Amino acid sequence: MTRRFFSSEDLEKISRAVKEAEKRTAGEIVPYFVERSDTYDVAAWRGGALFASIAVVAIALLHLLTETWHGLGPLEIGIIILGALGLGVFITHRVAPLKRLLAGNDLLELRVAQRAAQAFIAEEVFKTRDRTGILLFLSLLEHKVLVVGDSGISARVEQSEWRDVVETITRGIQTGKPADGLIEAIRKCGILLQKKGVRRHRADRNELGNKLRIGKTQRRKP
Repeated sequence: MTRRFFSSEDLEKISRAVKEAEKRTAGEIVPYFVERSDTYDVAAWRGGALFASIAVVAIALLHLLTETWHGLGPLEIGIIILGALGLGVFITHRVAPLKRLLAGNDLLELRVAQRAAQAFIAEEVFKTRDRTGILLFLSLLEHKVLVVGDSGISARVEQSEWRDVVETITRGIQTGKPADGLIEAIRKCGILLQKKGVRRHRADRNELGNKLRIGKTQRRKP
């Protein structure tokens, strides 16, 4: 999956960007990428129901406006509706904008937040000397980005102050250049942390590594 979105050169540039940003600050930046935070099966079934409803309306209009209805029996009508349902499920799974639309923004935000929390724990972002770990979480399908800072970060940086970092990554996703967006956001992250007083000390060391983490999609119940 990694090669679809990030080349070997991209991965190297991201690691270098983290290393350079951390020269400015005691913050430990952990970039994390998932293709999607959930499978959104509920969106697929909504797509199926939508297509099936369209098929029912089309059949009713044929009955009202033409003589075509007289050639369709209950079996044929059932097959058409089931076919439309299956087509809707298939298309919704394949077409990302439709999946986002049918899932709804509230569900997208919930699943991304849940997946980011899992990543924060799995990567032990909390496990730094001064609690200065920070997760940059990208979820591609949803076009959503979360910045999750440990207590040493959140005590100095308000969540609203990450807006520019988030928007930079989001633009990269939307333009098909997630690596470029992430690299620039990491640079801005280092500058912001330095500005907010999360300064690097002589005894600081690289506690969490610099590489981009690639996560898996988590399947959840609707």
